[in-house]
Amino acid sequence: MAYQIMKDLCTACGDCEPACPTGSIGPAKGVYAINTDTCNECDGESDMPQCIDACMEDGCIVPI
Repeated sequence: MAYQIMKDLCTACGDCEPACPTGSIGPAKGVYAINTDTCNECDGESDMPQCIDACMEDGCIVPI
């Protein structure tokens, strides 16, 4: 499974991009997006996805 960024909640702050250990997050059309092909939910890296920890907007990053 992977995560996605809800475009209507993303403020494009960019805090999630450097937090991603797989480099799966990048800018897309004025906000940020997660590449679902490379997102592994930080499995083996952390107990929870690092992007969720970094994001200040509740509900912005959700499982697909």
